[in-house]
Amino acid sequence: MNVNYRYVAEELSYLLNDAKARGVVVHDRFAPTLGAVLDDLGGVDLVIQVPDDSGEALLPGAVRWDDLLAEGDDEPIGDDVSPDDLYILYTGGTTGMPKGVLWRQHDIFVSAMGGRPFGAPEAYGSIEEIVAASANGGLNMMTAAPLMHGAAQWAAFNSFTSGGMLVLAPDPSRFDAETLVRVAAEERATAIQVVGDAMARPLIEVIERGDYDLSGLLAFTNGGAALSTGLKDRFLEAVPHAMVLDAVGSSETGAQMGHTSVKGATATGTFTPGPDTAVISADMTRVLEPGDPEEGWLAQRGHVPLGYLGDEAKTARTFPVIGGVRYSVPGDRARRPSADVIELLGRDAQTINTGGEKVFAEEVEQAIVNHPDVDDVMVVGRPDDRWGQAVVALVQLHPGTSPSVEEILEETAKHVARYKLPRQIVFLDELVRSPAGKADYRWAKATAVEHASTEN
Repeated sequence: MNVNYRYVAEELSYLLNDAKARGVVVHDRFAPTLGAVLDDLGGVDLVIQVPDDSGEALLPGAVRWDDLLAEGDDEPIGDDVSPDDLYILYTGGTTGMPKGVLWRQHDIFVSAMGGRPFGAPEAYGSIEEIVAASANGGLNMMTAAPLMHGAAQWAAFNSFTSGGMLVLAPDPSRFDAETLVRVAAEERATAIQVVGDAMARPLIEVIERGDYDLSGLLAFTNGGAALSTGLKDRFLEAVPHAMVLDAVGSSETGAQMGHTSVKGATATGTFTPGPDTAVISADMTRVLEPGDPEEGWLAQRGHVPLGYLGDEAKTARTFPVIGGVRYSVPGDRARRPSADVIELLGRDAQTINTGGEKVFAEEVEQAIVNHPDVDDVMVVGRPDDRWGQAVVALVQLHPGTSPSVEEILEETAKHVARYKLPRQIVFLDELVRSPAGKADYRWAKATAVEHASTEN
């Protein structure tokens, strides 16, 4: 399964133990982080270390990738594979802790990896059909997101399935807009995949001020975070022969719906549903018919996951059975004004999309409150031109204490990756909560916006 290479030791230990991992493949540069938690990983009995230019030593008991390859043979895997074999994708949960989503490989292939013809309701019927469809070549897809993201994995498999080419940045560990655009032009990428404004904005700025041959670029594809109409217009002005494809989906649903924008006709927030996409009522008892004004939940039926690894309660909540049909309902609010249109209203949970990464508010809150001088904290996302959303922490300190922002960030960085750290900390005398102790996030977001001019 996928592992976020930015995780610190505490996060990595949780993830690998939760997955009951038996083997870990790690580049040299990340070996020290893995080494710090190896003694805490009861199930790992094989570590395969891949050389890079970092100069880090081989971990005790680990084997080199090249040595392992040399011990192998050329025999094919054989026919010992099954549609029921598992594909596991780790995603952040609503509590902020990652959860493993369990897919039958057949279901994820059909739902998100090119297992059915583009725009068609039915899957390919045989491997021969897939081979025939890919004979003339498919998309040369460049993904700006690293392959630890589900959306990037799915884009890669769509390239493979269609007979296309996957274009990767020379250094996928960092986002370099200049290099991405240059490589896209050199490799004649036909599609560039991004995650929201935070990735799209710098790429579009490079395209606008540069002189790149993007005549082969047909689509700018977006998923995982909103892409604003203004940025779509700027891209289409710079590359007028292309289109912008907005895709909606999640780790628990696969691809659900999309929207195509061309020059002179752009929009954000409304989508054409796929054949298995629905909106169900707020109480999850019925499917909303087109034209029903109720605000409900975006849902998916058909090829959906088996559930979450080791979490039966969350599986039951996310995959309810309605009218005898099993649905996946991961938490997006939506309306269905017509049969051909679904209006996406946003994630119900407190999820922050910053720089193409998902950050869950509660996870950051739990990290900040580890500082002994913090009595209470709320974390929200505030709109930001550069990052899409900026992580903002509202902090109530213990009376008589006065830790610095740097001291709080230092403690927080021990528990979460640095990209999750607040870009602003606002100190307040008291945070607003309900009588039941629940955070008033509407107040918190308004307060974060109010304090934007005093950013530290």
